[in-house]
Amino acid sequence: MRQTWFITGASSGFGAAFAKYAIGRGYNVVVTARRLDRLKKIARQAPDRVLAHQMDVTEPRQISKAIEAAEDRFGGIDVLINNAGYGIVGAVEETPDAELRAMMETNFFGAVSVTRAALPMMRKRRKGAIVMMSSLGGQLSFSGFGPYSASKFAMEGLTEALAQELAPFGVKTLIVEPGAFRTEFADAALRHMPKISDYEDIVGDTRTFAREMHGTQTGDPMKAAKAIEDALQGDMVPLRLALGDDAVDAIREHGEGLLAELSRWEGTSRAVNHEAASQDAA
Repeated sequence: MRQTWFITGASSGFGAAFAKYAIGRGYNVVVTARRLDRLKKIARQAPDRVLAHQMDVTEPRQISKAIEAAEDRFGGIDVLINNAGYGIVGAVEETPDAELRAMMETNFFGAVSVTRAALPMMRKRRKGAIVMMSSLGGQLSFSGFGPYSASKFAMEGLTEALAQELAPFGVKTLIVEPGAFRTEFADAALRHMPKISDYEDIVGDTRTFAREMHGTQTGDPMKAAKAIEDALQGDMVPLRLALGDDAVDAIREHGEGLLAELSRWEGTSRAVNHEAASQDAA
């Protein structure tokens, strides 16, 4: 049977590339974004197989309507890709509360809300796949990217438990951790916070990197789409899939650092238990 992919944040970047890939594979595709006009070009590629639906992931009513429309049009969702999101560049102290909360609403709570809306029918059918678009910043963080990483850390923590909860129903779960890919992320989808001069030497390089990498990233979003499908069709679906040389190298180095630190402090870590009662006291 023809698969149906449901993609959030599909008007540009990874989302648009995933839609193009799925259309090329002959799948049904539901593309969603806050602005419907930006989805019309995608819908014209295959009008009989593409449903464009306006949806803001922070609006529960819009989410419900989009999920219902997908069910009505195509009879269900096989692959849900939670891609909607954006980034922040700035030190933690430089990031206003309102900015941090707004990003968490989109990057974390938005993905959770869409997933929870789609799960009842997936559980009923005992099949489907949930794809969470995280980042190498979901495994580690850098100065200037703390708020963004916080949203991805939260997503990954929730999804690790979700994967265990959904496995008995035959629903697959995949966390995708891309490095730098040639999308609009470093341009329109990245917000720069107000500067505090004391942080210039600490966060300045991060700001420069974020501005200058646009259009130079080595990652190909279409190849990312194929990698995701390959992972979902494998005999053992990974919980996490790093994408790109930079993601693999950074995550491996970070993981090795964690293990080394754990070993270095293992004696202190283990020396915290209550002393066993002596035989005399007994």
